[in-house]
Amino acid sequence: MDRRKRTEGIIIPLLDVVLINVAFLLSYVIRYQFGVPYPVEEEYYAPFMPYIPFALLLTALCLIMFRISGLYETRRRKRLFDEVYTITSGTATSIVIVMAITFFIQPLVYSRGMLVLAGILTVIFLSVVRFIKTIVLADRYRRGIGVERVLIVGAGEIGRAVIRTILASPMLGYRITGYVDDDPEKGDGLGRIKSLGGLDNLSQVLANGEVDEVIVTLPWMYHRKIIQIVEECERANVRVRIVPDVYQQRMRTVDLDSLNGIPLIGPGPERLSSSALLIKRAIDLVLSVLALPFFALVFLIAGALIKLDSPGPIIFKQRRVGKDGKEFEVWKFRTMVVGADEIKDAVAHLNLFENNVLLKVPDDPRMTRVGRILRRTSLDELPQIINVLRGEMSWVGPRPNTPDEVARYEPWQRKRLSVLPGITGLWQVSGRSDVPFDEMCLLDIFYIENWSLDLDIRILLQTIPHVIFGRGAY
Repeated sequence: MDRRKRTEGIIIPLLDVVLINVAFLLSYVIRYQFGVPYPVEEEYYAPFMPYIPFALLLTALCLIMFRISGLYETRRRKRLFDEVYTITSGTATSIVIVMAITFFIQPLVYSRGMLVLAGILTVIFLSVVRFIKTIVLADRYRRGIGVERVLIVGAGEIGRAVIRTILASPMLGYRITGYVDDDPEKGDGLGRIKSLGGLDNLSQVLANGEVDEVIVTLPWMYHRKIIQIVEECERANVRVRIVPDVYQQRMRTVDLDSLNGIPLIGPGPERLSSSALLIKRAIDLVLSVLALPFFALVFLIAGALIKLDSPGPIIFKQRRVGKDGKEFEVWKFRTMVVGADEIKDAVAHLNLFENNVLLKVPDDPRMTRVGRILRRTSLDELPQIINVLRGEMSWVGPRPNTPDEVARYEPWQRKRLSVLPGITGLWQVSGRSDVPFDEMCLLDIFYIENWSLDLDIRILLQTIPHVIFGRGAY
């Protein structure tokens, strides 16, 4: 455990103790001094001293609940949402226990409202601390401070699942240095993730001193090789972890059960079930109906500027491939000169992507003056709200590609076609055009395998600053 984690393991619990008691004291002041939600009659007024045992009891219970839930585990990296959920759950349980105790001991002074307020303030204070910690860590990781360098052993489906998880979760504080794999077909790298040779090259990679952790994703049929890898990492004093082979059954979803004490492990349910798809569709419709009036003025202004800037239609329609390979016409504000598709071969040599699956050209000469502004602000995508209303797209999902681009997909990349394409997605909030195509596919597959309402909300919120500052928009 490094110095920062040791310090965090001491300071955070101590800070929680202080804040829980501050929340308790503040709730007392609000209830008795300010008379919220209603004034306290003089005969029911109580000094703070008799409440001190309750404050200490609440503090002890909260710390126990947080510890049991793993909130203070510094070795395990956690999302802010998960930490807030743990704090809320642990605090609520502790408040209920304190209330139950007071029911039996019948104290002379007792205000249920004050206890509830103390719980609410505790959740707020402790969550704010985690939010600040998240911002600080994000800044450190962005500058490369405290980031753990990870080597992936095996670039098969399991290895790619690990890679896309790390790429999609920068707050984990990991940076992939590369991967080793004996399959020659996997020797070209995955986007910016470099291939560092075969498994026999592992000792040389470890000797370079540029790896803090090794994650082994080989199938268990290579168990002898896995044992050798573990021993090699231990000799090099590099932490090593192994992904269980059961993950091959279904990425990211494992169902744990027991049969009278005998552990049972199997594939869990798909994340995007029929009920989840129904919820996602309902949210798409509500957001679209609310967004149309809000963006009406933008539509009018953008349309007028496009017409004044260059001849041609306001709306550009193009065939794209959606869910399950079904083609549809995507709507966008026109940002290029008329006939831009006919001359795209002339700018192909400027393509940002080396694999030529997608054509992304910074400062594309085919773009109009207004088109550059629309692209930079992503306002050219707004007409796709119509596609969402028609059920062809979603607000969040993989970006749809053209049929000729999809025809060049590798088999594993076609999984991004298993859901409705989106106006925004994990790719957009992870760098957009700055992210190579292979990484874009990894991020999209991660989104599909890990879909949740929380993930959609976070992507939508993270899209706002990316749009405002035009990060990676070409």
